[in-house]
Amino acid sequence: MSSETHRVATLILGSRGSDLAVTQVRQTEACLIQAGHSQVEVRIINTVGDKRPDLKLSEFSDPAASGGEAILDKGIFTKELEEALLAGEIHAAVHSLKDVPTELHESFAISATLEREAIEDVLLCRNAGAPYDIASLPQGGTVATSSVRRARQLSWLRPDLKLVDIRGNVPTRIRKLLQTQEWDAIMLARAGLKRLGFLETDDRSGSLNFDQDSSVGFCVLDAGEFLPAAGQGAIGIESRHADTETSAALALINHQATFVRVSAERAFLARLQAGCQTPVGLLTWWDDEQEVLSMRTRIFDEKNLDAAPREGEVSAPATCSPEDLADQLMREVYGD
Repeated sequence: MSSETHRVATLILGSRGSDLAVTQVRQTEACLIQAGHSQVEVRIINTVGDKRPDLKLSEFSDPAASGGEAILDKGIFTKELEEALLAGEIHAAVHSLKDVPTELHESFAISATLEREAIEDVLLCRNAGAPYDIASLPQGGTVATSSVRRARQLSWLRPDLKLVDIRGNVPTRIRKLLQTQEWDAIMLARAGLKRLGFLETDDRSGSLNFDQDSSVGFCVLDAGEFLPAAGQGAIGIESRHADTETSAALALINHQATFVRVSAERAFLARLQAGCQTPVGLLTWWDDEQEVLSMRTRIFDEKNLDAAPREGEVSAPATCSPEDLADQLMREVYGD
């Protein structure tokens, strides 16, 4: 398709205002310009998740805690961006895909994904000189995370650990780790650390320089052992179904291999009826030689904290649809 086809005059991209979100929307802008769409504007929009950093993510579903309408963990970081889409204030919204609710309103679609960044989780430790991984964290140590998926996997691997909640953008969380003597570690996505320039090395462990005076230890966790979130490391670009001109423009920058992987992951979450706060890990990977796509899951019981997780893994030819792969994994985990 020619880059001159179906072009809106100026493509307005909406984004949250965090450092990471701005980095991601600027990356999207650069891809569009490289594809030939020179008129691109970025508009920053604060979401309810940004406006209430005092709340735990789980508290947004409680009207008493949030002081308003329950969001039920769907749309904490997307609601206002979608409202701007419907109002015609922006043409597309740029998201960290793992923050996007599994079920979108019928008016919207994920029209494109950029090439996926690293998918792993990273353990950041206060002692930059210690060779920390999960196994070597102190007995009864404290780890801060806002993710129920990370918390449940940590508790499953190390029942002795104490898990506490943390909110804020990436620099804020690292600063809290350095300032909180009671904490031994926090957990963050490798993709965000790389995009912000905090973790540019390919080393799996070492010391991360936060600023001129401070450093923390880091350990990149094996994604096959500590499963990431659905969509982790992917930038998803949302537009209105009816806006075919914008969809055509976004198709020019879509990374198809990433799009298929995350579509399979999100299709599986949809079949689980899982939200952004459901403790489930998902890993997909391509075998390019065999032209096979594989998906593995680890699902924790939301109510029974002592129950062992359900696990399963399936593979299918690249010609298999993401939805069919998700169906196969459901049968593997739960039976026919």
